Amino acid sequence: MRIAALLKQIPKFEAMVLGPDGRLVREGLELEMNPYCRRAVAQAVDLVSEHGGEATFFTLGPPSAEDSLREAVAWADARGVDSTGVLVTDIAFAGSDTLATSRALAGALQHEGPFDLVLVGRNSVDADTGQVGPELAELLDLPFGTGVRHLAIDGDLVNVRCEYDDGWVQAELHLPALLSTAERLCDPCKMDQDARDAVDAAKIRRLDAADLGPGPWGQAASPTWVGSTRLLEIERLRDLFPDAPVDEQVRRAVAMLADRGALDASLDDFTDLGSVPASRGIGFGDGAPAGHVIGVVVEPDRGSLTRELLGTAATLAADLDGSVVAISSEPLDPSLLGAWGADAIVELDGPAIEEDIARGVADWASALEPWAVLVPSTAWGREVASRAAARVGAGLTGDAVGLEVADDGRLTAWKPAFGGQLVAAITATSAIQMATVRAGVLPNLQPREHVAPVSKQRVESRNRVKILARTRDDDLDTLAEANVIVGVGTGVAPEDYPTLDPLLGLLAAELGATRKVTDKGWLPRARQIGITGRSVAPRLYVAVGLSGKFNHSVGYRSARTVLAINSKADALVFETADVGIVGDWREVLPLLVQEIERVTTAA
Repeated sequence: MRIAALLKQIPKFEAMVLGPDGRLVREGLELEMNPYCRRAVAQAVDLVSEHGGEATFFTLGPPSAEDSLREAVAWADARGVDSTGVLVTDIAFAGSDTLATSRALAGALQHEGPFDLVLVGRNSVDADTGQVGPELAELLDLPFGTGVRHLAIDGDLVNVRCEYDDGWVQAELHLPALLSTAERLCDPCKMDQDARDAVDAAKIRRLDAADLGPGPWGQAASPTWVGSTRLLEIERLRDLFPDAPVDEQVRRAVAMLADRGALDASLDDFTDLGSVPASRGIGFGDGAPAGHVIGVVVEPDRGSLTRELLGTAATLAADLDGSVVAISSEPLDPSLLGAWGADAIVELDGPAIEEDIARGVADWASALEPWAVLVPSTAWGREVASRAAARVGAGLTGDAVGLEVADDGRLTAWKPAFGGQLVAAITATSAIQMATVRAGVLPNLQPREHVAPVSKQRVESRNRVKILARTRDDDLDTLAEANVIVGVGTGVAPEDYPTLDPLLGLLAAELGATRKVTDKGWLPRARQIGITGRSVAPRLYVAVGLSGKFNHSVGYRSARTVLAINSKADALVFETADVGIVGDWREVLPLLVQEIERVTTAA
């Protein structure tokens, strides 16, 4: 069996520093293999060890990226697995966005292939788009499984259990196939520098642009462009009174929370954000929808996110004198979607498989050439959008948190970068502009009166992916919509969670968690906050029993106020908090509930 694993070398996240211009300072940064890619490498080696064959590791990057290839080969060597590394490097690849990167990697895989299985990390923590895997699958015409947590190969079939945002998908794929690996799939590949240096140089090959064909490559092949950036500097007060008795610390902390409005739920009643603009009243009997068309791909059972996307699309369409078309893979209420912002609905008549839906979206977009297509930034949405974008050659911005019409009439999508330290303006040079949009970041507008006309578009199945089961263990929107979140680490055992109920009830709070908590299965993955989890922006974040490591703290950096409770005065969590209480959380919580009740009742 021939298995390929793709990997990316990135700066160590803790070492990232932004310069005065808001750009990442790259010189002198220590580099390492992307955490998700470490799982792809390790799984490839495990599978070759089990089934026989060879592993081939690929990376696209500068000559320095060879070190990560050496680490992968060293990992295979240590386990007696035959492997080689392929460094795809050329100045011509500079400036590649995800689609240009995928095209170069597809060329390299075709040059060195064929392969029975291709593994790629689910995400890159320095970009967080999750686009390369499904874009690559589309370019190679392979079935795709995302966020694979468990897999088993039986002949020409691979059975996978995929980790989605708030649930699971059990699926069966025909080989050859491409899979993206979840962070918890297996132990990561990690080898020290001595082992990397000891790798036989003959095991590393290089490919340049000429080896892959005429191109174009790099920036010339990239349909997205990074424009201006906005720094999101958030200063924390870091008030701490470690020498005071716990009850006095609690009184001071609650007084500060009250002064900052962190306990005032009335602040959550935002001013009226307006209503969905009036419908253009378009139909399908007399041709295409009116003006510039914005397509909104509707994910099944995502009502809140669908409403956000349709309302924003309708607002953008009003600025363009255009219209909105909702694209759904299932029958939906035309009056409801019309009220939320859809002028018309296209129902894809066919199987509810992501690659088939993506083909339907791409066929619709190719025929109509819409101004833009918006898709939810979920595991489902990322595959649909990435496949469709690769199929039509559209520029795709991943995980956008804001959308606007630029002065030149093009779409500007604001995307967070570098752990949320800034947002960057991304524009597309392609005729069709695409974006996946994060849940909970767009407003819900007041609905209008409109019943959207429905047309059907037939979609034929490729029959390469069989969904055996879909399960939902939580709700993706819960943390996105929460005004108060209590975050817990492994310092709070699951049997102690009922102890948190009085605080959760008093603050009308939701429970969030660190990665280690969800790794242990104590809370669903949808509750994970941090680099490889969710980003949240509540009115108040209360950190309980967690250390405050960077990978978690970047997830709540947009909270308006942060209260931290930890028994150690030197805990990292106090560096990212406005106010802290040093003490055992079991002693602190009853006092905190009592004091909040006293203060809020008096107010």
